[in-house]
Amino acid sequence: MSVVWTQVALAGLWGGLVALERKAFLQAMLSRPLVAATVMGAILDDVASGLAIGMLLELFFLGTANLGAALPENDTLAATGTSAAAATLSAATGSGSTPAIWALAVLLFIGLGRVGRKGDRLLEGYTARLARVALASAEAGNLTRAMRQNLWGMWPHFGVYGALTALCALLGFFIEPLLQALPPVVVRGLAWAWPAMASVAAAIAAQGSHARRAPLYAGLGAAVVTASVVSVLLLEAR
Repeated sequence: MSVVWTQVALAGLWGGLVALERKAFLQAMLSRPLVAATVMGAILDDVASGLAIGMLLELFFLGTANLGAALPENDTLAATGTSAAAATLSAATGSGSTPAIWALAVLLFIGLGRVGRKGDRLLEGYTARLARVALASAEAGNLTRAMRQNLWGMWPHFGVYGALTALCALLGFFIEPLLQALPPVVVRGLAWAWPAMASVAAAIAAQGSHARRAPLYAGLGAAVVTASVVSVLLLEAR
């Protein structure tokens, strides 16, 4: 196993940038799981892993989004961390990305959404205090100081979530020996778990739409996704 530190650094940089975009800057939907994970895959030279994980997590968090005053899970951190780990794990194996790797990465790192929510709570207190100070500076006519204080309120998001994403990328390299040690039957089970995960995510997204026939759409979505992924796996196995 050889850690590619350039990939770890790039993963941390992109993870920090989309964390900024999600909370304080631009907000052009770059932090959505589909975009964040796909770009992460492209940066780490594994678009397949990024796109596959991005689509699954986009569906999953689309159906579980919290509205109103409740603080939602940090779907951006879940997407960047999971896709970074999958990409570096694929690079470490040298055999390319596979559904087994995607499934393992999702199982190990999807909990980052809750970790990110706790981080958001901790950082909100800091940014709220800085916002009040910046407002006082602006009211006193010191606009330069107010702008500087607003910028200081943004950087903790970049540092914290960038570091967490880089850590996930680093862990991908260390997971590779564990994956190699798994019995073939377990690896095959992980590969077949991927379409099951995709179908569950599609069902959650359809159910979360609250449409009149949401259960029907959920079932149809799960069936279509499952059939599509199974067909692809069967074609690859030939």
